[in-house]
Amino acid sequence: MSYMPRNAATTVTWGDLVDEFDRWEAAGRIAAFWWRDDDAVAPTAALSELLDLAGSVPLGLAVIPGLVRPELAAVLRGADGVTLLQHGWLHVNRAPAGKKSEYPSGRAAAEVTAEIAAGRARLGALFGSRAVPVFVPPWNRMATELVSAAAEAGMVALSAMAAGKTETGSSPLRLPTRHVHLDLTAWKGDRGFIGTEAALSILIGRLHQTRSAPESAAPIGILTHHLIMDRATAEFMRRLIEVAASHRAVRWQSPAEAGA
Repeated sequence: MSYMPRNAATTVTWGDLVDEFDRWEAAGRIAAFWWRDDDAVAPTAALSELLDLAGSVPLGLAVIPGLVRPELAAVLRGADGVTLLQHGWLHVNRAPAGKKSEYPSGRAAAEVTAEIAAGRARLGALFGSRAVPVFVPPWNRMATELVSAAAEAGMVALSAMAAGKTETGSSPLRLPTRHVHLDLTAWKGDRGFIGTEAALSILIGRLHQTRSAPESAAPIGILTHHLIMDRATAEFMRRLIEVAASHRAVRWQSPAEAGA
């Protein structure tokens, strides 16, 4: 959902975001955010910059279990606010045609269950209880009929992009969702930042939608990719963290809290 300011010719600003937070406060409610970052496998300078950026804000780090290096566990040992999520198995495209997916329609459910279970075991061995059974399918796509395989493997929630990019409604073992709503990467462009106005428009629109329908109010998820994060993306997140910290109607949740 895109936010349109009162005057369509007016640029969406950080002030508009604060105004929306004020509306939440006036309604006696707290706006909840959660942060997911994808594709972690090893210690890198980019990961160190991400951890510095996050500071005390809870962070869900989606780790590729089939590629993860043991050294990552040592680097994250002191990062108390980081929770590990399971990002597929090898993050490889298995779709015979069309959009990329590691879990497209046609894959054998038993094979997928075994693969996801192996990934869960590997993350558990490396990270212990900090690795939570939240499944993040690569490219945010998973065939509906395979969601039950993730549940059979012990996953308790599915995290993809909201707004229908992963359909789970008809799965016989539907998993609760912990979706993200704002992806800050311009995948159809230069893989840089989508822009402050575009990001604020999506964020304010989602806040407005959630405030207007409290019965379905899920935490708003924000997605980054540290390996390709540019300075503009980092600056947006830094500003968002500062603005949220200065308002009583906002809080950050860990992935363990952010069930929808």
